Amino acid sequence: MDFELTEEQRMVKEATADFAKNSLHPKAEEFDEKEEIPQEIYKELAGLGYLGMLLPEEYGGSNLDFVSYICAMEEFAKACAALEIALSVHNSLVCDAILKFGTEEQKKKYLPALARGEKIGAYSLTEPGSGTDAGSLRTSAVLQGDRYLVNGTKTFVTNGGIADLFVVFVLTKPELKSKGISCLLVEKGVEGFSIGAKEKKMGIKGSDTRELSFADSRIPKENLLGEENKGFKVALSLLNSGRIGVGAQCVGIAQAAFEESLKYSKERVQFGQPICNFQAIGFKLADMATEIDAARLLVYRAAHLKSKGEKCNIEASMAKLFASEVANRVVNEAVQIHGGYGYMKEYPVERYFRDARVTEIYEGTSEAQRIVISRDLLKD
Repeated sequence: MDFELTEEQRMVKEATADFAKNSLHPKAEEFDEKEEIPQEIYKELAGLGYLGMLLPEEYGGSNLDFVSYICAMEEFAKACAALEIALSVHNSLVCDAILKFGTEEQKKKYLPALARGEKIGAYSLTEPGSGTDAGSLRTSAVLQGDRYLVNGTKTFVTNGGIADLFVVFVLTKPELKSKGISCLLVEKGVEGFSIGAKEKKMGIKGSDTRELSFADSRIPKENLLGEENKGFKVALSLLNSGRIGVGAQCVGIAQAAFEESLKYSKERVQFGQPICNFQAIGFKLADMATEIDAARLLVYRAAHLKSKGEKCNIEASMAKLFASEVANRVVNEAVQIHGGYGYMKEYPVERYFRDARVTEIYEGTSEAQRIVISRDLLKD
């Protein structure tokens, strides 16, 4: 059993940590306040290879293994969780979807542009009436000649307002329910396709979240991703990547909150000594560090299995479940250690507290992860 990163993985982690600390962390509060991340940031990231991390070089990608990718995601989340989720969706839910299920024509058309940052990707599964029960979606697509006529609404779409290409799940055979779902590649600007106002969120505010509407939108038949009526398999196949990515985000947020708390506890003096000397604070820090380490190991185990091409459904769910709950416990304690100052926006733990909350909800709620895990445990 080897707990060490390879030389390449360590280099990716260190290079990303350096960039994120110096170029992103100082701007994270501004991104949160303005509720947006400037487009030039994505162009800079593209130039460094971060918009095609999992893509082969032939499509302009960096050809990183999945563990290296997760190392980078953790470091991005530590600096700015809103940017990390935007990158996670672009890389693991859009680029990887096209790489795995796209035709060669689709790969050549879209992947190099996505890797260069000429296009940003968004993933659209959730609807106002279908969240955890994703198989009950209602957005319809009827084939008419050489085009699909699409009608319906999607919601909570990360990157919705900045994306140029959308991976959209639609119902092509309603009588089959989840077995009648297909996946389409939709380009921004298609007639009848509109993007709603930016959602006002508690946290991850720099990430652009929107509602999408389709009113007789005509999508070319060649934009079908994978096979018709096999779209739900596409969605399920991407869940592990997304969940492990959120797990890495959780570890990054928690690590940032811990480091701020450790630093503050050494500087804050009460009753004539730094508060870190008090057992109540020391025990909090010990528990935080222990749980973060445990969460990281679960996340990296799942990433390692995925890198090897092995089944990791349960491991991904365990990692996402545990890491998200750890992140929320850690940021709660971070605010407590900071006392009244932890409630003030001038201290970053206030933002970490808000950012962490959604990690128990998106990419499958904690309840959904427990269903996945328990079902596996109860198999004969």
